[in-house]
Amino acid sequence: MFDWFASPEAWVALGTLTALEIVLGIDNIIFLSILVNRLPQAQRKFARRLGLSLAMVSRLGLLFSLSWVMSLREPIITLANFPISGRDLILFFGGLFLIGKAIQEIHEALKGASVERISRKRASLLSILIQISIVDIVFSLDSVITAVGLVDQLSIMVIAIVLAVAVMMFAAEGIGNFVDKHPTIKVLALAFLILVGIMLVAECFQIHIPKSYLYFAMAFSLAVELINIKLRDSQKISH
Repeated sequence: MFDWFASPEAWVALGTLTALEIVLGIDNIIFLSILVNRLPQAQRKFARRLGLSLAMVSRLGLLFSLSWVMSLREPIITLANFPISGRDLILFFGGLFLIGKAIQEIHEALKGASVERISRKRASLLSILIQISIVDIVFSLDSVITAVGLVDQLSIMVIAIVLAVAVMMFAAEGIGNFVDKHPTIKVLALAFLILVGIMLVAECFQIHIPKSYLYFAMAFSLAVELINIKLRDSQKISH
C-alpha cells in the first residue's frame, strides 16, 4: 500500500495533488467563512473546524467509494436525447444552491449592517452546519474526481486530502476574519461563488469552462480590491 514511498514520481504526485486539493478547497473556505460569520463570535471557531472536518469526511467517504464515484458518470436517465448522470444531477443542484445562497447573502448585505446583525443572531449553528454539509458534498465530488484522475494509489489520495484540509483549517480563520472586516471583499467573494455555481451548472450540461479562467479572474479582482482597500485606509489616515 505504501510501496510508493521510494518513488520520487509518487512524491511529486502527492505534492501536486495536495496543491490541487487546496486550490479546489478555496471556494469551500470562502463559502464556509461567509456562513460562519453569521454565527455569534463564540460559535464561529467551533463551526469552522467542524465544517472543515465534515469536508474531510465527505472527501474520504467518497474516496473509499471509488466504484460508486466513477459510476456517477454513467447516464441514469435521458431527456430529449441528452444523457444525465448522477454526477450531473449533483453538479446541477449544487450549482443552483450556490447561486441562490450567494444571491441571498448579497441581498442581505445590501440591506445594511443593522439588518445583517439581526439575521446573524437568527442563524442557528445547526442550520449553518447543514448548509456547510450540502456544499461539502458538491465540492467533495469535484475534489475526489480530480484525485482519482490524477493518482492511482489510494494512500496518496488520502494523505493529500488530509494535508489539504489541515492547511485549510490553518487558513480558514484568517480568511474568515478578513472577509468579515471588509464588506466589499465579502460581496466580491459572493459574486465569484455565483460564477462557481454557474460553472457547475454548465458542467452538468457538458459545457466545460476551464477553471484557470475563473481562478485568474478571482486573483485579478482580489488584487484590485486589495489595492482599493489600501487606498481607502491611506485616505483615512491622511484625514
